[in-house]
Amino acid sequence: MFETAKTLVDEAQHITVIQAENPDGDSLGTALALEEILSDLGKTVQLHCPVETPKYLRYINGWDRVTLEFDTKSDLYIIVDTTAEVLLSKTFEIPGARHAIDTRPVLVLDHHISDSTLTFDAHLVSETAVSTSEVLYHFATASSWPINAQAAENMLIAQMSDSRGLTTRSSTAESFFVAGKLTELGASNADIEERRREFMKKAPEILEYKGALIQRIEYFLDGALALVHIPFEDIQAYSDKYNPSVLVLDEMRLVEQVEVAIAVKTYPDGKLTGKLLTNAPVAATIAGFFGGGGHNYAAGFRIYETYDAAIKEIIDATDKALKEQSSEAL
Repeated sequence: MFETAKTLVDEAQHITVIQAENPDGDSLGTALALEEILSDLGKTVQLHCPVETPKYLRYINGWDRVTLEFDTKSDLYIIVDTTAEVLLSKTFEIPGARHAIDTRPVLVLDHHISDSTLTFDAHLVSETAVSTSEVLYHFATASSWPINAQAAENMLIAQMSDSRGLTTRSSTAESFFVAGKLTELGASNADIEERRREFMKKAPEILEYKGALIQRIEYFLDGALALVHIPFEDIQAYSDKYNPSVLVLDEMRLVEQVEVAIAVKTYPDGKLTGKLLTNAPVAATIAGFFGGGGHNYAAGFRIYETYDAAIKEIIDATDKALKEQSSEAL
């Protein structure tokens, strides 16, 4: 499975690792782990993301090495944690980036269940795994590449981030095995969590804002769908301090009768993004209606649509996905 991918890496000297425009703990941790592993192999590595690293991720050592710049002369591009081309559009807006991707080798490491929407040639390495970092661990060990302590920490951060501490349904015995191996290699989940908790302390105004968000939650489909709108004014006011959707989305999912929780952000250019957490395995299906993707229980999408029209479509898509899932369960 990894032979072609290893050959691509072996033959490259200058490598750019690309995160999509929605970086999270998995994409950042995996990118930083790749930087460690590839640097130990003697490669020159650039870490690229088309948006600034969110402040809630800056407890991860090395986040400041990620750059908005894009090296159009790299020998190999490695895309992590996405096969959705729409999430690479900001990178493709950089002069020369699309041409470089189209004309040079591309390797994609991902773990999402959604079908790829990439329109350029790429070698895809994807497994059903709890995180992209778990795929990277298998890739590195199959290739007999050394994993230093910092790379192990980065991979464990990524794994714990996407699995909420190995508590999601996508967490398997293999996930725990990999976590154990990363711990043996020098990662400490206790140290990571202590650093994360210290960094995630909230200012009093964030708690006040959380209360306002909770008051804003709407329920549809007899309570099966919980939805909250986060307008651009909120994004401007609070995103630097704390991701607004993270404040309430998981708690929305824990409300009685709720199967699907969605945070919808709207932007002045007409862009609308949706982040989903679900109790039923329908998140990727719902996101797929809008060209997005993700996991069974967590997914996202981005569209250009008026808010009112989008909400109607979201309600219809959720209703359809829940009915299909219910009939399959019978």
